[in-house]
Amino acid sequence: MKPRRALLLVDHGSRQAAANELLEQIGGLVRARRPDLVVELAHMEIATPSLEEGVAACISAGAREIVIHPYFLAPGLHTQHTIPELVAKSAARHPDVALRISQPLGLHEKLLDVVIERFDETAFD
Repeated sequence: MKPRRALLLVDHGSRQAAANELLEQIGGLVRARRPDLVVELAHMEIATPSLEEGVAACISAGAREIVIHPYFLAPGLHTQHTIPELVAKSAARHPDVALRISQPLGLHEKLLDVVIERFDETAFD
């Protein structure tokens, strides 16, 4: 039997509840589209759950393969240093679970479509 897989979405975290709720909304959409996955959320700072708590939630849901996705636009301090360090600590605590980190959103043609759509919604007539 194939191990249960999980997606852990990680953003920066904010004092603004609406910003943190956005990650919850994204998680809900992913769950709806990919019901085969465990989908959990985490924040780097300010808000909870933490990355370690997110990993623990994935494991509690039965996941043995977890992809940590930095929900960030560009590579930076968190994506290049903080997240890998935290994932390495989690991997040491859970040696029976495979952990990998995906690339941040970055340069992707679908994001270009969103930028143009936002322009069209906002542009002067």
